[in-house]
Amino acid sequence: MVEPAVDGAAPAVIVHASGMNGSDGVLVRVRTLLPEFTGALQRVAEHVLTDPAAASRATIVELAERSGTSPATITRFCRALGFDGYADLRLGIAAETGRARSAGWTVDIGREIQPGDPLERVLGQIMAADTRAMHDTAELLDLAEVERAAGAIAAATRVNIFGASGSALVGEEMQFSLHRIGVPAWAWTDVHNGLASAALSRAGDVALGISHSGETGETIELLAEASSRGATTIALTSFPRSPLAELADIVLVTATQATTFRPDALSARHPQLVVLDLLYVAVAQRTHERSHAAFQRTAQAVSGHKAAKDGSSTP
Repeated sequence: MVEPAVDGAAPAVIVHASGMNGSDGVLVRVRTLLPEFTGALQRVAEHVLTDPAAASRATIVELAERSGTSPATITRFCRALGFDGYADLRLGIAAETGRARSAGWTVDIGREIQPGDPLERVLGQIMAADTRAMHDTAELLDLAEVERAAGAIAAATRVNIFGASGSALVGEEMQFSLHRIGVPAWAWTDVHNGLASAALSRAGDVALGISHSGETGETIELLAEASSRGATTIALTSFPRSPLAELADIVLVTATQATTFRPDALSARHPQLVVLDLLYVAVAQRTHERSHAAFQRTAQAVSGHKAAKDGSSTP
C-alpha cells in the first residue's frame, strides 16, 4: 500500500550528502546516511540496500509501493543523496550493481556460511567482505582530513589513542607504528588510566578516538576530556554523524560490509587498519629524517635477536 504523498507526518529534515565525495558509490552513501534517516526515508534506504538490483529496475511508483512509502518520499530520498531526480538514482544503482555482477561471485557476500562449507568458500566469503569494505572506505575517505590528522600528529608533543574492545587492538597497532618512527604515542584501554592521561593533555597534543559505532561511552568521555584540555581530537568511526564524530576536530570515516557471519564491529577492523596505515605513512612522510633515523636505530637494536642468515643460531 502506497502511503499518502504527505507521508502522514510533518516534513522530515532532509539530510544532504554533503561532506561525501561526488565519486562515492550510491550504496556507500545510503549506508552512511542510514542512521540519519527516520520513518519513510529509512524504509526506502533499507529497501534499496536489501535488493539494490531490483531497485535499479523499479519505477518510482514501484519503489514507493515496495517500500511502503510514496513517490514524493522517493523524490526526497533522491535529493538527500545528492541526485536531481529518480532517473539519476536508478542509473547510479544500476551502474554499481552491474560492476558487482561483472566481478563474479567474489563480491556476492549475501550468502550465509554453513557449518559444512569448505574452507575455500569460507575464505572467498571473508575476502569478498573485507575487499568490498576497504574499497568502500577508499571512496568515503576524505584525504584532506587525513592530511590534517597527519600534520597534527607529526607536530604533536604527545599522542593519546583511545579505544575499547576490538578498537583497542587497532589502537595498539597504531601506537606501535608511531612509536617505531619516534612519535611519542600511548594507547589506553583502561578508562581510569586513559582519563588521567587525557587530563594532562594540552595544546599541541593529539587524542585519537577509535569506535566503529561512534557511540562507545568510554571513548567519547576520554576524547572529550582531552579536548577540554586543548588537545586536537581525531575520530575514526564508521558513522560521521555519531557523538564521537561530532566531538572531534578531525573525522576519518571507514565503511563496513555487513555479513551474516561477522558482526559490524569486527567487519570494521580491517578498514580501520587501512586508514590508520595511510595515516601512519603520511606522518612518516612529514617526519622523514626523524623516521628514517628511528628505523635504523630500532633495526640495529633488535638485529642481534634474529636468526643468522647462514642458519646458525645465536648463543
